[in-house]
Amino acid sequence: MRVRIVFLLKNKGSFIPFHHQYLLAQLVKGVIVKGGREEYFDYEFYNFSGLKGQTKISRNGLHYYSTKVTLVLSSPNKDFIDYFLEELFKIPQVDIGNLYLTPLNVEKEQLPEFGESMTYICISPTVPLEPSFYDMEGKRFVSPESDHFSDRLYESTTARMEKIGKYTPEQLDSFFKFQVVPDQGYLNKIKESQKKFARIYPMYHQDVKYEVRGYTFPFTLYAAPEVQEFVFICGLGMFANKGFGMLDLANVDPSNRTEEYQFNNPAHEEKKETTYPTPNVKRQDGI
Repeated sequence: MRVRIVFLLKNKGSFIPFHHQYLLAQLVKGVIVKGGREEYFDYEFYNFSGLKGQTKISRNGLHYYSTKVTLVLSSPNKDFIDYFLEELFKIPQVDIGNLYLTPLNVEKEQLPEFGESMTYICISPTVPLEPSFYDMEGKRFVSPESDHFSDRLYESTTARMEKIGKYTPEQLDSFFKFQVVPDQGYLNKIKESQKKFARIYPMYHQDVKYEVRGYTFPFTLYAAPEVQEFVFICGLGMFANKGFGMLDLANVDPSNRTEEYQFNNPAHEEKKETTYPTPNVKRQDGI
């Protein structure tokens, strides 16, 4: 399932680094650990987007000028989603970079009907290569038009599908069809305007900093419907649980397929029990 977490931005005009997935990864991991359920401390099958809102770019990074910002969170495990939301909504203020955010409400996205050909956009960068310590491999450019690009994404996808344990060996063997075909018109336009669709992003794993090359461009994926559903919910490529590889349907407004999501919201319960303001609770850093 996929949910859209809507935050109220308390300090409009504040900013976060342009490459901010690692800050969101720290937040998500911190909320997971804060709740104390150890079975989710090393859970990997979730994915999240960058922060979405009205932004302007400056030397400092992305400045947010909308009253509300949105984070998309996705996982095949509803219990994990509910656990994360319940713990998140216990925190009156979430600090991400220089943004002061208050969790406001949650919307559930209706999943599309998956076929063997789906056209996607990247709402967080997709990483095809795994880095190693003091190695340039993770930053190496791979042309998205090459078979090598598709092959790396195919290998990481099938490895994760095997690890999640929901598919039989016979099913996994049948998922051999997998091809990423980038939107050539988009790539040409980006090259002509001298902009970039592939950038270097910081990523932290077990307190070690790595640098990876992430790609953001529209593409068509040719694969079995089960594979399409898996990458749409669990992300495409490496480090999905670090906020990379989140996809959305191309040329579709996701707000047209959302509904309010009901979960055990501690913030609502507090409002029922008392009219006193909730005291400020600061999120622990470095988790």
